Amino acid sequence: MAYPPRQTYNSDMTRATKQSYTLADTSLVSARPSEYVLRVRDLPRHQKPREKLLDAGPSELSLAELIAILWGVGTRKEEVLAMAQRITHEYGGKALAATDDPQRLADATDIPLTKACQIVAGFEIGKRFYSQQYGRPVFIRNATQAYTHLRGMAESQKEQLRGLYLNSRHRLIHEEVVSIGTLTANIVHPREVFRPAIEHGAVAVIIAHNHPSRDATPTEDDLEVTSQLVAAGKLIGIDLLDHLVIGDSHYLSILESGAAQ
Repeated sequence: MAYPPRQTYNSDMTRATKQSYTLADTSLVSARPSEYVLRVRDLPRHQKPREKLLDAGPSELSLAELIAILWGVGTRKEEVLAMAQRITHEYGGKALAATDDPQRLADATDIPLTKACQIVAGFEIGKRFYSQQYGRPVFIRNATQAYTHLRGMAESQKEQLRGLYLNSRHRLIHEEVVSIGTLTANIVHPREVFRPAIEHGAVAVIIAHNHPSRDATPTEDDLEVTSQLVAAGKLIGIDLLDHLVIGDSHYLSILESGAAQ
Protein backbone atom coordinates (compact mmCIF):
# COMPACT_ATOMS: atom_id res chain seq x y z
CA MET A 1 0.00 0.00 0.00
CA ALA A 2 1.45 3.38 -1.06
CA TYR A 3 1.37 6.28 1.34
CA PRO A 4 1.47 9.99 0.35
CA PRO A 5 4.84 11.65 0.87
CA ARG A 6 5.43 13.48 4.07
CA GLN A 7 5.24 17.27 4.12
CA THR A 8 8.75 18.74 4.14
CA TYR A 9 9.87 22.19 5.22
CA ASN A 10 12.68 24.39 4.08
CA SER A 11 15.06 26.29 6.30
CA ASP A 12 12.56 29.13 6.68
CA MET A 13 9.95 26.68 7.99
CA THR A 14 7.73 27.22 4.93
CA ARG A 15 6.11 24.35 3.15
CA ALA A 16 8.04 23.02 0.17
CA THR A 17 4.83 22.09 -1.63
CA LYS A 18 3.21 23.78 -4.60
CA GLN A 19 2.12 27.36 -3.99
CA SER A 20 -1.64 28.11 -3.85
CA TYR A 21 -3.29 30.30 -6.48
CA THR A 22 -3.55 33.97 -5.59
CA LEU A 23 -5.70 36.61 -7.28
CA ALA A 24 -4.59 40.18 -7.68
CA ASP A 25 -6.92 42.85 -6.33
CA THR A 26 -8.04 44.77 -9.40
CA SER A 27 -10.71 46.86 -7.68
CA LEU A 28 -10.77 50.44 -8.92
CA VAL A 29 -11.70 51.73 -5.51
CA SER A 30 -10.23 50.13 -2.44
CA ALA A 31 -12.25 49.69 0.72
CA ARG A 32 -9.25 50.63 2.80
CA PRO A 33 -9.94 53.89 4.62
CA SER A 34 -6.38 55.09 4.08
CA GLU A 35 -6.77 55.22 0.29
CA TYR A 36 -8.46 58.04 -1.61
CA VAL A 37 -12.01 57.48 -2.90
CA LEU A 38 -13.04 59.39 -6.02
CA ARG A 39 -15.90 61.75 -5.18
CA VAL A 40 -18.67 63.03 -7.43
CA ARG A 41 -17.24 66.54 -7.41
CA ASP A 42 -13.97 65.16 -8.82
CA LEU A 43 -15.64 63.46 -11.79
CA PRO A 44 -15.73 65.10 -15.22
CA ARG A 45 -19.00 66.88 -15.94
CA HIS A 46 -20.40 64.22 -18.26
CA GLN A 47 -20.04 61.60 -15.48
CA LYS A 48 -21.65 63.60 -12.68
CA PRO A 49 -25.21 62.31 -12.14
CA ARG A 50 -26.95 65.68 -11.85
CA GLU A 51 -25.17 67.22 -14.82
CA LYS A 52 -25.72 64.04 -16.81
CA LEU A 53 -29.44 64.30 -16.09
CA LEU A 54 -29.51 67.90 -17.27
CA ASP A 55 -27.50 67.22 -20.42
CA ALA A 56 -28.82 63.83 -21.55
CA GLY A 57 -32.11 63.24 -19.72
CA PRO A 58 -33.10 60.74 -17.02
CA SER A 59 -33.23 57.73 -19.33
CA GLU A 60 -29.45 57.88 -19.77
CA LEU A 61 -28.74 57.46 -16.05
CA SER A 62 -28.20 54.18 -14.24
CA LEU A 63 -30.33 53.29 -11.25
CA ALA A 64 -27.41 54.07 -8.94
CA GLU A 65 -27.01 57.53 -10.49
CA LEU A 66 -30.72 58.26 -10.07
CA ILE A 67 -30.56 57.20 -6.43
CA ALA A 68 -27.49 59.38 -5.90
CA ILE A 69 -29.45 62.38 -7.20
CA LEU A 70 -32.36 61.47 -4.92
CA TRP A 71 -30.04 61.33 -1.89
CA GLY A 72 -28.00 64.40 -2.75
CA VAL A 73 -25.21 63.62 -0.27
CA GLY A 74 -23.64 60.53 1.21
CA THR A 75 -22.46 59.87 4.75
CA ARG A 76 -19.21 60.57 6.56
CA LYS A 77 -17.94 57.10 5.81
CA GLU A 78 -19.29 56.62 2.27
CA GLU A 79 -19.55 58.88 -0.76
CA VAL A 80 -23.05 59.19 -2.24
CA LEU A 81 -22.47 57.59 -5.66
CA ALA A 82 -20.33 54.79 -4.23
CA MET A 83 -23.06 54.03 -1.67
CA ALA A 84 -25.76 54.03 -4.36
CA GLN A 85 -23.70 51.69 -6.55
CA ARG A 86 -23.08 49.38 -3.61
CA ILE A 87 -26.72 48.96 -2.60
CA THR A 88 -27.95 48.46 -6.17
CA HIS A 89 -25.29 45.78 -6.59
CA GLU A 90 -25.88 44.12 -3.23
CA TYR A 91 -29.65 44.43 -3.00
CA GLY A 92 -30.68 44.48 -6.67
CA GLY A 93 -32.81 46.96 -8.56
CA LYS A 94 -36.00 44.89 -8.56
CA ALA A 95 -35.69 44.18 -4.84
CA LEU A 96 -35.23 47.89 -4.14
CA ALA A 97 -38.36 48.68 -6.14
CA ALA A 98 -40.37 46.02 -4.34
CA THR A 99 -39.40 46.82 -0.76
CA ASP A 100 -41.83 48.76 1.41
CA ASP A 101 -40.03 48.46 4.74
CA PRO A 102 -37.39 51.21 5.21
CA GLN A 103 -36.02 49.70 8.40
CA ARG A 104 -35.44 46.34 6.78
CA LEU A 105 -33.76 48.02 3.82
CA ALA A 106 -31.54 50.08 6.11
CA ASP A 107 -30.50 47.01 8.09
CA ALA A 108 -29.85 44.92 4.99
CA THR A 109 -27.75 47.50 3.16
CA ASP A 110 -26.14 49.34 6.09
CA ILE A 111 -27.46 52.76 5.07
CA PRO A 112 -29.09 55.42 7.27
CA LEU A 113 -32.80 55.01 7.86
CA THR A 114 -33.53 58.40 6.30
CA LYS A 115 -31.93 57.30 3.04
CA ALA A 116 -33.87 54.04 3.10
CA CYS A 117 -37.07 56.09 3.54
CA GLN A 118 -36.13 58.20 0.51
CA ILE A 119 -35.74 55.10 -1.64
CA VAL A 120 -39.04 53.58 -0.51
CA ALA A 121 -40.86 56.88 -1.03
CA GLY A 122 -39.31 57.40 -4.47
CA PHE A 123 -40.33 53.99 -5.73
CA GLU A 124 -43.82 54.39 -4.20
CA ILE A 125 -44.35 57.55 -6.26
CA GLY A 126 -43.45 55.59 -9.38
CA LYS A 127 -45.79 52.74 -8.45
CA ARG A 128 -48.73 55.07 -7.92
CA PHE A 129 -48.13 56.95 -11.17
CA TYR A 130 -47.78 53.69 -13.10
CA SER A 131 -50.96 52.22 -11.64
CA GLN A 132 -52.95 55.36 -12.52
CA GLN A 133 -51.51 56.03 -15.95
CA TYR A 134 -50.69 52.57 -17.29
CA GLY A 135 -51.94 49.89 -14.95
CA ARG A 136 -55.65 50.77 -15.13
CA PRO A 137 -56.93 53.47 -17.50
CA VAL A 138 -59.06 56.23 -15.98
CA PHE A 139 -62.25 57.15 -17.83
CA ILE A 140 -64.29 60.22 -16.88
CA ARG A 141 -67.72 60.46 -18.42
CA ASN A 142 -69.65 62.58 -15.91
CA ALA A 143 -69.27 65.09 -13.11
CA THR A 144 -69.43 62.43 -10.40
CA GLN A 145 -66.46 60.55 -11.85
CA ALA A 146 -64.54 63.80 -12.23
CA TYR A 147 -65.21 64.69 -8.59
CA THR A 148 -64.20 61.21 -7.43
CA HIS A 149 -60.88 61.65 -9.18
CA LEU A 150 -60.32 65.17 -7.81
CA ARG A 151 -61.88 65.10 -4.35
CA GLY A 152 -58.46 65.35 -2.72
CA MET A 153 -58.30 68.98 -3.84
CA ALA A 154 -60.66 69.85 -0.98
CA GLU A 155 -57.76 69.44 1.46
CA SER A 156 -55.62 72.10 -0.21
CA GLN A 157 -55.15 75.29 1.81
CA LYS A 158 -54.64 77.28 -1.41
CA GLU A 159 -57.05 77.68 -4.27
CA GLN A 160 -55.85 75.85 -7.36
CA LEU A 161 -57.21 75.25 -10.84
CA ARG A 162 -56.63 71.80 -12.25
CA GLY A 163 -57.30 70.48 -15.75
CA LEU A 164 -58.25 66.97 -16.81
CA TYR A 165 -57.53 66.26 -20.48
CA LEU A 166 -59.46 63.51 -22.27
CA ASN A 167 -59.26 61.70 -25.57
CA SER A 168 -62.22 60.85 -27.80
CA ARG A 169 -63.10 57.85 -25.60
CA HIS A 170 -63.21 59.96 -22.42
CA ARG A 171 -59.95 58.42 -21.23
CA LEU A 172 -57.80 60.65 -19.02
CA ILE A 173 -54.53 61.20 -20.88
CA HIS A 174 -53.12 64.14 -18.93
CA GLU A 175 -53.69 66.04 -15.70
CA GLU A 176 -52.15 69.36 -14.80
CA VAL A 177 -52.31 72.11 -12.19
CA VAL A 178 -53.05 75.14 -14.37
CA SER A 179 -52.76 77.84 -11.72
CA ILE A 180 -52.59 78.42 -7.99
CA GLY A 181 -54.32 81.40 -6.42
CA THR A 182 -57.69 83.11 -6.51
CA LEU A 183 -59.57 82.28 -9.70
CA THR A 184 -60.24 85.43 -11.73
CA ALA A 185 -60.56 86.15 -15.43
CA ASN A 186 -57.44 88.32 -15.18
CA ILE A 187 -55.29 85.43 -13.91
CA VAL A 188 -56.68 82.43 -15.81
CA HIS A 189 -56.12 82.85 -19.52
CA PRO A 190 -57.65 80.35 -21.99
CA ARG A 191 -54.22 79.59 -23.48
CA GLU A 192 -53.01 78.26 -20.09
CA VAL A 193 -55.98 75.86 -19.98
CA PHE A 194 -55.95 74.69 -23.59
CA ARG A 195 -52.21 74.56 -24.28
CA PRO A 196 -51.82 71.16 -22.51
CA ALA A 197 -54.80 69.87 -24.51
CA ILE A 198 -53.04 70.74 -27.77
CA GLU A 199 -49.70 69.35 -26.59
CA HIS A 200 -51.21 66.01 -25.54
CA GLY A 201 -53.77 65.65 -28.32
CA ALA A 202 -56.82 65.94 -26.06
CA VAL A 203 -60.24 66.60 -27.55
CA ALA A 204 -61.97 67.68 -24.36
CA VAL A 205 -61.13 69.34 -21.04
CA ILE A 206 -62.64 69.29 -17.58
CA ILE A 207 -61.46 71.95 -15.16
CA ALA A 208 -61.94 72.07 -11.43
CA HIS A 209 -60.94 74.36 -8.62
CA ASN A 210 -61.32 74.24 -4.88
CA HIS A 211 -62.55 76.84 -2.41
CA PRO A 212 -60.40 76.80 0.75
CA SER A 213 -63.49 78.06 2.57
CA ARG A 214 -64.98 74.60 1.81
CA ASP A 215 -68.06 76.28 0.29
CA ALA A 216 -68.72 75.05 -3.25
CA THR A 217 -70.95 77.97 -4.22
CA PRO A 218 -69.49 79.50 -7.43
CA THR A 219 -68.48 83.15 -7.39
CA GLU A 220 -69.09 85.67 -10.17
CA ASP A 221 -65.44 85.23 -11.20
CA ASP A 222 -65.96 81.47 -11.41
CA LEU A 223 -68.89 81.95 -13.77
CA GLU A 224 -67.06 84.52 -15.90
CA VAL A 225 -64.00 82.27 -16.27
CA THR A 226 -66.23 79.37 -17.28
CA SER A 227 -68.02 81.38 -19.96
CA GLN A 228 -64.74 82.60 -21.42
CA LEU A 229 -63.27 79.09 -21.55
CA VAL A 230 -66.38 77.62 -23.18
CA ALA A 231 -66.19 80.27 -25.90
CA ALA A 232 -62.46 79.78 -26.40
CA GLY A 233 -62.87 76.02 -26.62
CA LYS A 234 -65.45 76.37 -29.38
CA LEU A 235 -63.04 78.50 -31.42
CA ILE A 236 -60.23 75.93 -31.34
CA GLY A 237 -62.41 72.82 -31.45
CA ILE A 238 -61.70 71.52 -27.94
CA ASP A 239 -64.76 71.11 -25.72
CA LEU A 240 -64.85 72.32 -22.14
CA LEU A 241 -67.02 69.55 -20.73
CA ASP A 242 -67.36 70.89 -17.20
CA HIS A 243 -66.10 73.16 -14.47
CA LEU A 244 -66.35 71.77 -10.96
CA VAL A 245 -66.16 73.80 -7.77
CA ILE A 246 -64.96 71.50 -5.01
CA GLY A 247 -65.90 72.12 -1.40
CA ASP A 248 -65.84 70.07 1.77
CA SER A 249 -67.18 66.59 0.83
CA HIS A 250 -69.30 68.02 -1.96
CA TYR A 251 -69.03 69.75 -5.30
CA LEU A 252 -71.00 71.80 -7.80
CA SER A 253 -70.91 71.42 -11.57
CA ILE A 254 -71.22 74.88 -13.09
CA LEU A 255 -72.20 73.62 -16.54
CA GLU A 256 -74.66 71.01 -15.27
CA SER A 257 -76.32 73.59 -13.02
CA GLY A 258 -76.63 76.03 -15.93
CA ALA A 259 -75.13 78.82 -13.86
CA ALA A 260 -72.73 79.91 -16.59
CA GLN A 261 -74.20 81.82 -19.51
